[in-house]
Formats: sequence, structure tokens, C-alpha cells
Amino acid sequence: MAGREFGHREGPVLAQLHYTSAPSGSEDPGPRFAAVGAEVPPGVLREAGRLLGYEPPPDSPQQPDAEQLKRFPTVFSFSELADGGRLLSRSVCTGTDWAGGPVSFHTHAVLLPAGTRLPDGVLPISTWESPRWAESTPPDGGPDPVDRVEPSGLLRKEALVPFAVSRAERLAAFFADLRAVAADPGAGQIVVVEHDSADVSRWIALACTVLPREQAHRLTFTTYTRDPRQTRQQLVGALPSSEPVADDGRYRVHNCTGRQPSGPVTDTWAEVCARVWRAGRPDLFHNDPEDLGPLAVSALVAGIDLRTDARAVAASWAAEQVDALPDDRLTALVAGLCGGPVPHLGSPSATLPGAAEQVALAALLARLDGRVTAAVSAPLAARVLASAVLAHGPVPVLRAGSLTARAHDDLARDLAPSLRAGIADTHEPAVGRPLTLLRAADLLDVDCQDQLPELAERLARELVGASAASLSGGEPPAVGCPPALLDAVHTHPGLRVALFGSLDTLAVAEPASVAGVLTGSGLPLDLQQSGFPHLRMCVTPAGPGDPLDRFHGLLRTAGVSPHADPTVLRTAFRLAWPGAELPTGREAALLLTELGSDTHRTAGTRELLIEAALAAPPDDPGIPALATDLLRCFTTELGPGRRTALLLLEFTGLLGTGSAGEEWVGRVLELMTGTATDPIPDAVAERAFQALAARLLAGRAPENELYALARSAEPRLLAVYERTARSERVGDRLRTEPTYVAARFCDWSAFPGTYPAWDETRTSLLTKVLRPAVRALSAADQGAVETALDHAGRNKLEAFRAWNRPGALGRLAGRLSGRGRRTEQPGA
Repeated sequence: MAGREFGHREGPVLAQLHYTSAPSGSEDPGPRFAAVGAEVPPGVLREAGRLLGYEPPPDSPQQPDAEQLKRFPTVFSFSELADGGRLLSRSVCTGTDWAGGPVSFHTHAVLLPAGTRLPDGVLPISTWESPRWAESTPPDGGPDPVDRVEPSGLLRKEALVPFAVSRAERLAAFFADLRAVAADPGAGQIVVVEHDSADVSRWIALACTVLPREQAHRLTFTTYTRDPRQTRQQLVGALPSSEPVADDGRYRVHNCTGRQPSGPVTDTWAEVCARVWRAGRPDLFHNDPEDLGPLAVSALVAGIDLRTDARAVAASWAAEQVDALPDDRLTALVAGLCGGPVPHLGSPSATLPGAAEQVALAALLARLDGRVTAAVSAPLAARVLASAVLAHGPVPVLRAGSLTARAHDDLARDLAPSLRAGIADTHEPAVGRPLTLLRAADLLDVDCQDQLPELAERLARELVGASAASLSGGEPPAVGCPPALLDAVHTHPGLRVALFGSLDTLAVAEPASVAGVLTGSGLPLDLQQSGFPHLRMCVTPAGPGDPLDRFHGLLRTAGVSPHADPTVLRTAFRLAWPGAELPTGREAALLLTELGSDTHRTAGTRELLIEAALAAPPDDPGIPALATDLLRCFTTELGPGRRTALLLLEFTGLLGTGSAGEEWVGRVLELMTGTATDPIPDAVAERAFQALAARLLAGRAPENELYALARSAEPRLLAVYERTARSERVGDRLRTEPTYVAARFCDWSAFPGTYPAWDETRTSLLTKVLRPAVRALSAADQGAVETALDHAGRNKLEAFRAWNRPGALGRLAGRLSGRGRRTEQPGA
């Protein structure tokens, strides 16, 4: 501390004040100014009179002797005045008479005008017990100004260090409150309770060493007061007998005569200051002591052990200042940060760094690695790696040269159990911490080969699971592998082979999910010359083009014949037609012919081919031929429902050919109701009804088929028939082919009253389809229609003329619909 007390001379000469109790026998018993320098303004005297004085402790002896009087507290105060000046004073008790006489005291004070300090930059507290202080009024009553106040030797380092050590457990809490009060005048006052006012002066001296120089010069204090509530200084000393203020929130009380404080102090700066004082190194405060970074670094370089939060600050600050710090200081700092044993499972006494320290040490290591020799950085690298493994922190990426041989061997021995346990930890995402621990295990040559299959399986499941989850949620899958995984795959052959094997296995079951996450991922399959056919297909980008071409390309990428390994057929199939997509009838038929039924049966793609036929849209022309092939290839394997559906599809291809035979409607309806346990799929029924309707509307329908249609009582068939009759294709023929008009009139006027639904259908077609077409025909075309109807016989011509005569529609419609006749029941 002495080094801080003497500097260049600064400040003016100081005016003195002497304030004392009334002399014995005086008529005026009150205290008074006994001597005042001429430089003291009158306004200062009035304010000083309220600050200077003395009240003995309430438990003082009534008639103290000389020795007891020496033990009375000294009131050493530094107070702020209204004009910005300061008043430094020392009050001592010179006698007391508890029988009713006044207390005798003497106060000697010096005045510091606003903006000035003590000469030579001396701190106010350092003048405690200076020989310059007087205990009586000058004989001539006129004090001369002084140009210096010599500091006291009582507060030098050799005196303060033992005191700080004796108050070690109280230092951090005191410094924390000190910083709060010094920074904010409204933060309250600090009250220090000691048995001796000299000890309070030592607390004030400790405070001034840790504060910035400017704040130390402005800190107001008093070493003793009988009632702290009557003082306005920032730091107030009291005795145990002083008025208590423990229950008043305005005061931060530090009772050094009571119990030790409990619990840690959260203020890192205060905690570092306390450790520096306990270590007897107040010289470390020579720079700005409030700048925690360099202070913590200095403490570590000096070999002072710091708490983890302070170590984090030191490491962070050093990482930012690496280029400005000399090598010897960096070396000493690393030694300080890495002092003590490297934490490991066999050293339970070694404390693990906190999360902030781990991050800061890793940042410092990243700046130092390669800048200094391995002999210097290896302890830091070892501590960072050990802390990351044991304290669950981020694992650093170290070079092979980051560790010395000894550090490498020690870490391998100590960290092997934790590394293996972390790699096997199923509570962590495999692509995260376990993967980084594997990298660390590789650096330390820790054998983890037996753990690779399980780790690879977890990695594969996580990758594919993330893709499947995004797909099920309607989101696009995340494309690509995490960089850490790609790096591990490139650098770790054992993990690469195990991972490719696990992904290949998953690709057999879920090729679309695997492809969703790995297509274009950069997975280096080229590092493995052969194997993993399913995975190779999954990482192949899906370009535009024909699905059948993509299917054949995928099989070539697999490098395995589907006859040798039928499972590749299923994978290629699912990738060429992903999701709910299915091949067309032509594509499915080609696949069946090209690869054979046995291969599809073994690969499990038989069901996909059957589904392609049953779910195909009605306009797919290749479905009837596919149905024929499926019936031929899988004769004994089709259930009744599927067999019936395929037969129905096959029959739709025969309609309109010479192979259809007779009773088309009956055949279709028979197949439609062939099984009750497995209904015909809607797509198949729609195709069958459309094919049947198209055949019935192709020309003049055979009467037995038309009658079967009228009697069918099948609403879906009648609806398809009417929809087809209203189609553009039928309309074009009605406008251009008179014979076709005649055929439609014969069909739609036939079998009136057979079934209500048929009457509704044909009447609607006569009215809304045929009549507009006939009215649009030329006279010649209408004549051609009549000629065709005349050849048809059965009074068709007379019925047409009656139907076509203006105003006759309603009457004829009733006759054609069978109103007034006995209708034949549908079941007849």
C-alpha cells in the first residue's frame, strides 16, 4: 500500500480547524471552534459544526483513568461538504464526567476545497494516526496552513495483510457491498462493527486499495459513531454498543464481532479481491482494480487459486488479448489456469470447472494452440478435454500435436471409462456428443471398436427418423447429413462401414425415408468400392424423366442383380414410384414380364403390382392386359376378392371385341357381387361401368343387354351410363350420324315402365340429350333418321314422329314412360 501513498505533489496548502469541548468552568458548556484558519469560509464553519464532535460509547466507564481513556474510540472521518469540498478530521476523547459534567474532546480537521486532494496524492485514510494530528488547540489559537499530512505507518502492507487474513471469511461480502455503494450514492451505507475503531480504519484502508484511485479519493467514511443513523458517510464504523441498524434496509451491516457470514458471494470481482488480499498480494491492485479481467489474470499468474467464475473471466480476457500478452505471461497464465491435478474419475478432490469456464478455456486454447509450444499449451488442452468429458461440456477439436506424450497417456488412462460411457449414452443424440467423444477417443487411442455397431445404428435411426417425422408432418425432409457426421465418416473407417451397413438395412425397410435425408447429402459412398446396394440407390438423386427409366438406373446403381438379391427390386420399385405413386398398367406389365413372377414374389413387389391394377384410373389402357398377366402369374395366390376384381378388369378389355361373348351386363353385375367379404374397389367398379356403358352406347345395343341394363337396379351403373351418354363423344355422333340418332331413340324409348330409375334415366336422355340434337339436324338428316327407324320396324318410325312433333312431348313422354299401364316388378 505504501507505493500508492506517495506520488507527485498535488493540491494547495490546507486550512486547519480545531473544534473542542468548552474549558472547565466555562459559562457556555457547548463545544466550539478553538482555532480556525483564515482560509475557512463562514458557511463551512456552520456545516462543520454539525460534523465535528464526539459521543463516547454508552458502555464507557464513568470515571476513566488514563489507560481506559486511551481505549476510547477515535473518530477519524472524511466527509463531503455542501460546496463540494471535503473535511478530513480526527476526534479523540480527552476526558469525561458522568456525574453531569460535559464530555471533553478535541477535533483536529483540515479542509480540502472542491476539486483538490491531499498533498502528494495521499489517500485520506492513510493519514490515520499521522503525527500531524493534534490533540489540543495551538497555544496561540491561530493554526497555520499545512502543506502536507504525513501518512501513518500503521496501515502499511505488513500491517494490513495479517488483518485481512484474520477477516478472510468477511472480505468478499464487504467488497461486494463496497463496489455497490461506491458506484451508486443511493445504494445505502456500509456499517462495519468492530471492537476497536482502529480495525475499522483498516477496513477503510482495504476498501481504498481495491477501488479505482478516483473512487478511493472520494470515498467518505468515519471510524466510529454512536448512532449510524445520524451519519451520512458511505462507510461507517460502529462498536457493538452503538445503536443497532440491522433491521434497516438502508444499511449494509458487517458485524465483525458476531457470527461468520454464510453462503458464497456472487460478485466475482469482490471474491477475487478477497483472495488477493488473503494471499498477501495487494500490489496486484496497482492498475485499475475494478477491471476484473487483468486482475484475475494477474492473480492466476501470481499463483493465487481462483473460483471457477473468476477463472472464466481471466481466460476470456486473455483470449482477447493473446497477441498483446508476452509469452512469459501467457506461460504463467496457463500454469495458473491448469494448476493442480487434471480432473478425472480417479481424482475426486479435483474440482470440475463450471460451464462458463469450460467455454472460456476452450476459446483460449483455440487462440493458443499452435501459437505457443505444446509444452506450454498441453496442460491447457488436457484440462479442457478432461473438463469437457467429465463435466459434460463442449468437446474441443484438438490436433495430434496439441498434447505431449505424457499428457496423451495420462488422459487416455483417466478418461477411457468416461469416453466409452459417453459414446454409449442413449440419452444424448448420437450425432451430437457421442460422436464428438468418439473423435476424442480416437485422438487418445482409446479402443471403442466394440461400440461402433451400436453407435452407427443409433446414428442411422436418428437420421432416418428425422426425415420420416418431417414427412409425416407435411414438411419437406431435411436434406443432408450433419457436418460432424460427414467428418467422422471421412476420418473413421470403422464407423463409416458400420454406419453404411445400418443405413443399408434401414433402406431395405424404408427406402423413401432414407432417400429423403440422404439424397444429395454428400455421403462418401465412393470410399467403399462395393456393398450397400440399397444405400447406393437411396443417395442417387432423382432427376426428371420416365419412372421406368429411373427404376432401371437404380438397379444399375445397386450393382446387384435382382435375381441374385430380390430385395433390391423392392427398393428400386419404392424409389422409382415413391409414396402413394404406382406404375401404370403398361409399366407394371413390363416389370412383371421382364423380371418374372418368382422374383416379384420373393421381393414382395407382387402386392404392389396388384395394387397398381386395382387402384389405376379408368383411363389407363394397359390395365386389362396387366390383369390378365396377374391372373396368369399368381393363380393360386389371389384371394377371392382380388381375383374377382382382376377378372372384372380383364373383362373390360374384352368388351368391344369378339371375345366378349354375350350377356355383358349380366357378366359385369355377376362379378360385382361375386364376394361380400371383399368388395370390389371403387376404381375397378368405375372402370367396369364405364367400359360397359361405352359398349352399350357404341351402336344399337342388343335388346337383351339393354333390358338387363333397365332391370339392373344398379344406380351406379345407370349414373355412369347417363354420364357417358351426355359426353362430348356421344354428342358429336348425334350431330353427325343420323343412324346413331335412330339407334339412341330406339334404346331410350325401349322398355318403358320396367324400372323407375331406368325411366328417369332414358326420359332425361330423350329430353336433354336427344331432342336438342334432333332439332339441330337438317331436314335431310332428319329424313335419314326416319329411314333408319322405318327399317327398324316395330312402329319405331311412328313413335319417333309423334315424339318429335311440336307440343307432343308431354303426351308421348307419358306413353313412353308407361303411365297408365301396369308396371312389371323388378324381380319378375
